[in-house]
Amino acid sequence: MSSKKVSEKPTKRPEIVNNVETLMQRLDEVRSAQSIFATYTQEQVDKIFLAAATAAARNRIPLAKMAVEETKMGVVEDKVIKNHFASEYIYNAYKDTQTCGVIEEDKAFGITKILEPLGVIAAVVPTTNPTSTALFKSLISLKTRNGIIFSPHPGAKKCTIAAAKIVRDAAVAAGAPEGIIAWIDEPSIELSIEVMKRADTVLATGGPAMVRSAYSSGKPALGVGNGNTPALIDESADVLLAVNSVIHSKTFDNGMICASEQSVVVMDSVYTACKKEFEKRGCYFLNEEEKEKVRRVILNAAGNINAQIVGRTPYQISQIAGFECPKDAKVLIGEVTELDVSIEPFAHEKLSTILAMYRGKTFEDCVDIVDRLVVDGGIGHTSVLYVDPVKGANKIKTFEERMKTGRVLINTPSSQGGIGDIYNFRLMPSLTLGCGSWAGNAVSENVGVKNLMNIKTVAERRENMLWLRVPEKVYFKKGCIPVAIQELKDVYNKKKAFIVTDTFLYKNGYTKAITDQLDNMGIVHHTFFDVTPDPTLTCANAGAKALAEFAPDVIIAVGGGSAMDAAKIMWIMYEHPEADFADLAMRFMDIRKRVYVFPKMGVKADLVCIATSSGTGSEVTPFAIITDESTNTKYSIADYALLPTMAISDADIMLDQPKGLTASSGIDALTHAFEAYASMLANDYTDGLALKAVKLIFDYLPRAYKYGRDDIEAREKMANASTIAGIAFANAFLGVCHSMAHKLGARHHVQHGIANALLITDVMKYNAAEVPKKMGTFPQYAYPHTMARYAEIASYLGLPGKNDQEKFDSLVAKVEELKATIGIAKSIKEHGIDEQAFLDTLDVMCEEAFDDQCTGTNPRYPLMSEIRELYLDAYYGRR
Repeated sequence: MSSKKVSEKPTKRPEIVNNVETLMQRLDEVRSAQSIFATYTQEQVDKIFLAAATAAARNRIPLAKMAVEETKMGVVEDKVIKNHFASEYIYNAYKDTQTCGVIEEDKAFGITKILEPLGVIAAVVPTTNPTSTALFKSLISLKTRNGIIFSPHPGAKKCTIAAAKIVRDAAVAAGAPEGIIAWIDEPSIELSIEVMKRADTVLATGGPAMVRSAYSSGKPALGVGNGNTPALIDESADVLLAVNSVIHSKTFDNGMICASEQSVVVMDSVYTACKKEFEKRGCYFLNEEEKEKVRRVILNAAGNINAQIVGRTPYQISQIAGFECPKDAKVLIGEVTELDVSIEPFAHEKLSTILAMYRGKTFEDCVDIVDRLVVDGGIGHTSVLYVDPVKGANKIKTFEERMKTGRVLINTPSSQGGIGDIYNFRLMPSLTLGCGSWAGNAVSENVGVKNLMNIKTVAERRENMLWLRVPEKVYFKKGCIPVAIQELKDVYNKKKAFIVTDTFLYKNGYTKAITDQLDNMGIVHHTFFDVTPDPTLTCANAGAKALAEFAPDVIIAVGGGSAMDAAKIMWIMYEHPEADFADLAMRFMDIRKRVYVFPKMGVKADLVCIATSSGTGSEVTPFAIITDESTNTKYSIADYALLPTMAISDADIMLDQPKGLTASSGIDALTHAFEAYASMLANDYTDGLALKAVKLIFDYLPRAYKYGRDDIEAREKMANASTIAGIAFANAFLGVCHSMAHKLGARHHVQHGIANALLITDVMKYNAAEVPKKMGTFPQYAYPHTMARYAEIASYLGLPGKNDQEKFDSLVAKVEELKATIGIAKSIKEHGIDEQAFLDTLDVMCEEAFDDQCTGTNPRYPLMSEIRELYLDAYYGRR
């Protein structure tokens, strides 16, 4: 339904529309009728459509006579065909087309699409097709529940109004509202411009000036460009078919169809044969003197088509030009070579029975000629090729690629072929042929009912599917490594193992028990032990090279997050050496919709991750962190393709963690759990894991830090907490604390867990704001509620508090107490980072943290200015 307001007090209906005031009254009348019509059902609309089409078809002959009598253009019999086409073909094409109601509904995804009318259409009608165009536009408007008001050409106003009236009366008799179709009785440029400005959409058919006015009216417009259709006759073409098709098209209504051929381009080898056939069929070839005379009458003084020749017979045109051709001549043909429309009038659109004929030596020459004619005079409209469709298949391909036209017709008379549904039943019938962006048009197709409808989409809120994804096998329990490793032979039948670790673990024998077991199983192995803390691209490249040389079928990462991250990156490089790191590290908003599709992993080798520290959880996550040391940029790479095949969490290999590693890895695991619980992607599955991890860490991290290997239970519980938290954040993801920690670590070489510890309580306070500047965007995240989420953690831990704020305060205090217990500094400055060095990198860290992959799931959407303040708070300890 139109959004325009209907006049509450309609004025008296004007007898005729001949000025702006009466036009406004008539427009109000049409708009009022359309607002009623917009409520009609498909059944009601189809009844009206049938009645209107029937009336139009029945009056095809009297309307054709009126058009020729009034305009003195064209052929009555051909206009009968056009009127018949505009009624019968249009009705047949759209009789079963749905134009009302719901066209698509998916309740599961909450999407409904509803067809709506555009409103009131301003229809500009040309003098060349005054009745058929009026019938066509009336019918497609009725089918789509639009109102329409016509602006006829002054030289064809009587017949255009008669056509509109016939359709209106039939439509109203069938139940359409009074006034649904209207017209300007005394058309003028002023009223034509005014109606285009006042309507909801303009449906324009006519000359270039009128179309430009339509597009500059300030309203959506469907207009068309110049025709100037060229037809190429290839040497493989059926000459009889080609020539007679051109004549059939060119003589139709004396050449007034905009799609009719204006030029024919013939290959040299068949030029003589084509010329003889044109002559045999009654076409008249102009001599040099006659060509010059015709040149002088094709265009007027302004360089536009001379109205005196439009739709006239060859004999009439010859008399206007000052000579006589045979009275029964069908087409006047001028053999020319010049392609510049500013120099050669024959190269121009002529809308008459005048045809230019060009000669090309080769097919390529002919295509060049056609291309020039299209680009200079008829771009976007129609082009034609006559060719053997079997032998000339490659030529068809070349032609269609070169032509900048909305319609490329093959072996088809263009007047009848371009309007559709006669020579090709899938080309929709239309008397308004769009020329696309080539000619500055809104559409490039044959305009039809779909162009006169809005589609209203009703989208209900839906929460996206969530997931819980873990490695194929997760082994945990003190002493489980030997049992798990045995499966490499018994279950996976592995032959060659590539071990990734760091120098400390290798030299201190952490890998020996594994390699001894591999030897016993007959699995050949090689150890790469050059992984550094915060692994770099250089390290990954070296490992990938060694992997390629050794060609293993299993990769075993032994270590903390650094070794496992390095192994994951090496795994990608080994499996897919062609992969681009910039693509791998590309940010995404939703891991399932990322632009870069991660390559399939596990084709060459499986990945086994054995954790030696209780913090990163990398053994069960799809994440890897890598640093480009040339830019000091730390990248977070994430994709479920990176999930290890097997994860092993065995406290036996973690017993001798030094205090510093125990503290940093433990607080890292706590941050994983906190951020997973606060994440926008948090869910019932990850919540339980995160809560359990938090409790285990608060209960056992102080003991593990204080007693080390002397407290086996604490070590095993921390191993479990690390892996459990890893599964939680592998599926709920993290937040801005990790984003900032990544950049702090990369720029100032702060151990990752410590960086998280230095930032976590500031981030918690930031996220807990009840009225943040911006919240994150995810369908299941309905409103800011992070304070309540943190309070739930406090309640689970049994911390005191009468309300959420007090419970949150207790949780923050608990975290600070834990940090003090395990020897973590209170601020970045206290940790030993130089103030000037920190400030010098602050801006770049803010931008990099904002763009970090972890930022996207933070419950509060951080501005870079806010990240800056968080960094400064954490640096100076101003809590």
